[in-house]
Parts: sequence; C-alpha cells; structure tokens
Amino acid sequence: MNDKVRNMNVSILSDNWYTLKKVDFEYLNNQNTWEKQSREAYDRGNGAVVLLYNLERQTVILTRQFRMPTYLNKNKDGMMIEACAGLLDENDPKTAIIKEIEEETGYRIKTVEKVFESYMSPGSVTEILHFFIAAYTEDQKVSEGGGAADETENIEVLEYSFTEALALIKSGEIKDAKTIMLLQYAQINLANLMK
Repeated sequence: MNDKVRNMNVSILSDNWYTLKKVDFEYLNNQNTWEKQSREAYDRGNGAVVLLYNLERQTVILTRQFRMPTYLNKNKDGMMIEACAGLLDENDPKTAIIKEIEEETGYRIKTVEKVFESYMSPGSVTEILHFFIAAYTEDQKVSEGGGAADETENIEVLEYSFTEALALIKSGEIKDAKTIMLLQYAQINLANLMK
C-alpha cells in the first residue's frame, strides 16, 4: 500500500452501466504536507484486446462499430475501427479474448500470445487491458461474427493488408489507442508482415 495516501472515503456516484466512484483522500505531497484531494474513477472491469494477423496473406482482422462516447466528442459518425476486444467478465484474459474473437469476428482461434498489458486512461478509468496477438487462417472462420446477439454491438468485420492498416493510422481513420498500439507492436515485432 502507498503510505502517502490516508483517510480514503469512497462513495458511489453512479452504478447504472458500470460504476463511477468518488474518492476523497489525503495525499502526502512533495513538500511533506498532507493535502486533501478528490478524484472520480470509472470502474468498468478489466479487458483484453487482440490483433489477428495472417503472415501468408499479409493481412489483419479489425472491426468497425458505433461508439457513443466518440460521437459525443466530435467523431462525426461515431464509427471506430478497432482490434477485437472485450471485458473479461470474470474470465482469465486468455479465455475472455478467445471467446471475444469468435463472437466479434467469427474466427475460432485456439492459440493467442499475450504481449503486454496497460492502464489505458489511468487518470480516470481503473481498467487494465491485456494485449494479445494471434495468427488466423481462412479455415478458422466458423461464422460471420458481429458480436453477441444480446449485446447490441452491430460489429462489422474488416480485413486489411497490414500496409493498409498502418496507413489508416496516418490518415486518422484509426484513432483507437489499443489498435494503434497493437499495429505498432506488429510493425516492430512481426517483421514478416512488412514484406
């Protein structure tokens, strides 16, 4: 525990979709003085994300779906191109992402490789995101994907050449941090994708 934090008081501001908490506390600052602080933290659970890649075809699988928060913040149509991702929902990260891959993309993948994990917005969101990569082949396609029927996701499955996907970052069509991180990881670590 951090001995620079004391007298924490946590209250729930909203428990509708996920949980928004307000935390009042005292923090021992650099002048060795206790100061009162207040922060809000959004707890949506932890998640996992995966970049599906095919070395032979030099392609990646991404998704496109509507994201209301981006629509509220000047994304003109609210649509986002992203790597396949989802919440853990009490599963371990590997189990969760394998399930999410099939739900969202229609590919039945048995082997994934965890490459790192990250807090995505540590100033306001509690989530740790587990990052994976996984090879896919066309014979692993078992359905059209699109997301779980009860989750109203309406996901479009996209296949891009690796070069096209990187160009979408440069053009601003891919603005999703987790997707950018995984594509840059692949650019650095999967040299075969860059023939």
